[in-house]
Amino acid sequence: MGVAAEKEKPKLIDEKGLRVDGRRPDELRPIDMEVGVLKNADGSALVKYGNTWVLAAVYGPREAVPKHMTLPDRAVLRCRYRMLSFSTHERKSPAPSRREIELSKVIREALEPAVLTELYPRTTIDIFIEVLNAHGGTRTAGVTAAALALADAGIPMRDLVAGVAVGKVDGIIVLDINENEDMYGEADMPVAAMPGLGRITLLQLNGVLTPEEFRVALKLALQGIKRIYDMQKEVLRHKYAVVEE
Repeated sequence: MGVAAEKEKPKLIDEKGLRVDGRRPDELRPIDMEVGVLKNADGSALVKYGNTWVLAAVYGPREAVPKHMTLPDRAVLRCRYRMLSFSTHERKSPAPSRREIELSKVIREALEPAVLTELYPRTTIDIFIEVLNAHGGTRTAGVTAAALALADAGIPMRDLVAGVAVGKVDGIIVLDINENEDMYGEADMPVAAMPGLGRITLLQLNGVLTPEEFRVALKLALQGIKRIYDMQKEVLRHKYAVVEE
């Protein structure tokens, strides 16, 4: 009886159409962003999507070590995504997991189209993404934080990249899924894009959506990304605005 109760899927959308944390289906979690949080990094950012907190640091462009890793026509973008041992309910091993290695690659590929790497041949740009607290959507929060840190480092970019995950929960398409919705929902779809250029740089789907549900989910994701993108621009403008006395 107890085992069956543990395995029972919780109700994630109530009779009023509200989610477990009180949000409407099309509502983002409270989002907070700050840039320049680390003195010893060339660029840094702290991004919070609700209870998901992600810190990103950028170093470079700098001379590549070892030299055989360099490319003659552009900089090499290197990315390391890591969930800290205390970021999840169960203590995580400090050794990099297969998932962390995979997400490092996914995030790097989401950011590469935005960075003008051709301006810095034979160099590397290192991006470190540390998940301080995980509560769903860590890869998309990581993309958002890393893009802010790149901009904070003064690295020329075609556009900022922002990300959010949409999902299908109790048959309803919802924006910015949290940990419970990720765990018990029927599908989740992380998306990242450069809204200023209208270009998607990350799109993954875990679970099953019908073609119509996919279209609805993608439209909702891009609407959420545009709102996050506007927040990114505002936090950068606030830091670098010239104050006239």
